[in-house]
Amino acid sequence: MATQADVRRIALTLPGTVEAKNRFAFEVPDKGKLKGYAWVWQERLQPKKPRVPNPAVLAVRVASLTDKDLMIAAEPTKYFTEPHYNGFPAVLVRLSEVGVKELRILLTEAWRCQAPAKLTSPAGASAKRSTSRRPTTKRPSAEHPATNRPKR
Repeated sequence: MATQADVRRIALTLPGTVEAKNRFAFEVPDKGKLKGYAWVWQERLQPKKPRVPNPAVLAVRVASLTDKDLMIAAEPTKYFTEPHYNGFPAVLVRLSEVGVKELRILLTEAWRCQAPAKLTSPAGASAKRSTSRRPTTKRPSAEHPATNRPKR
């Protein structure tokens, strides 16, 4: 079970991370702007009333809406969403359902989504490719019929 203290400890080890002053949130500067990658979920308890922080749930950026959908489908007890996040690449994480090791992976990947290339990789250009979350290995030949041809 992860806690907000674990979130803070892990997030502040990631290069360039800044903790927001007025709420539980973590951001990284990019081109003069702070870009959030993890924050406490602001839950609406009653319609037309202000949202209130729910410290048991963390909102975390993900690379794409597809990643979000896959995470929620694979482990709905850990990950969920709400209408407010429709069309936005972030997933809500129940901290009681994730361990510290998994939390570190979630936060690191969220940070990579928002951090500038100069922080994610010394090569810069390769960092841009790595944030796309595309597989770098070749697909099995069954998906590529041309590779199944016998050599002559």
